[in-house]
Amino acid sequence: MVGIISYGAGNIFSLTAALERLGIPYGMIFKEEDFDQYDRYIIPGVGHAGAAMNKLEQTGLIPKIKSLTKPVLGICVGMQLLTAHSEEGDSNLLNIFPVKTLRFKDSADYKVPHTGWNQTFPEKGNPLFENIPNGSHFYFVHSYFIEYDESYTLSSTDYNNKFSASIWRDNFFGVQFHPEKSGKYGETLLTNFSKI
Repeated sequence: MVGIISYGAGNIFSLTAALERLGIPYGMIFKEEDFDQYDRYIIPGVGHAGAAMNKLEQTGLIPKIKSLTKPVLGICVGMQLLTAHSEEGDSNLLNIFPVKTLRFKDSADYKVPHTGWNQTFPEKGNPLFENIPNGSHFYFVHSYFIEYDESYTLSSTDYNNKFSASIWRDNFFGVQFHPEKSGKYGETLLTNFSKI
């Protein structure tokens, strides 16, 4: 069972619809006792990282999240929350990954936000990307990216600069793209996570 951590950080309908389509059982986590019902967790998120962090702090769930030993997947802003700091709102975050979330530089050649399909290239072997070919396309919508650090980068993408499309440290995973909107390989990734 996958527990989705609910903290008011945006619409999660597309995520729950994808889990239902894939037959992956899930439920919502609102308080600390709810964690015991699940064997893996998703931190969703869209919008502003600083605002999302404020909402997460208000739940009182941060100490529990940081202590988790079962698999955790952050999606989009949920991934950014796992980093140390975001330029968005000059916000201190969970610091599970000691890297920063930075804004894409404005450029005549690259629109910000980075929106649409882009390729990801694995940098480490991991069950999260099993049966997903090198260079597969995923769907991105973001103005901020996680700085590239080979210690934590599971896969990378280029857009104006190279950044971490997915990260991994111990039982914590994050993906900047939206697997629930990324077709076949996004669904493969969600299925893989449900089996880690």
